[in-house]
Amino acid sequence: VQLQASGGGLVQAGGSLRLSCTASGTFFNINVMGWYRQAPGKQRELVADITSGGSTNYADSVKGRFTISRDNAKNTGYLQMNTLKPEDTAVYYCNAAVPIGVGLTNTFWGKGTQVTVSS
Repeated sequence: VQLQASGGGLVQAGGSLRLSCTASGTFFNINVMGWYRQAPGKQRELVADITSGGSTNYADSVKGRFTISRDNAKNTGYLQMNTLKPEDTAVYYCNAAVPIGVGLTNTFWGKGTQVTVSS
């Protein structure tokens, strides 16, 4: 499974960006798609994730500002980021939990996309 993320860039504080992550390869479905981020000198942290049924989970720092969604038919996940803050600056990574057997999943990561928010 390969994940291709796109949509990062440079934006002023208060602005918006939309990240996309498309999965390709051989798989039946994707259980959970998620977005993580890693700022310089910090550990990678969960931003948001979404199950195949549409249940979502957000980090407290992005609740009310970011929205995660997915299009199962296109094997694509999205992260709409509004009211961006300088502290949102980080490399954003998408991941996907793919079932590989009964009760077994494997997690795949895409290459990161840089998001920079200027003050």
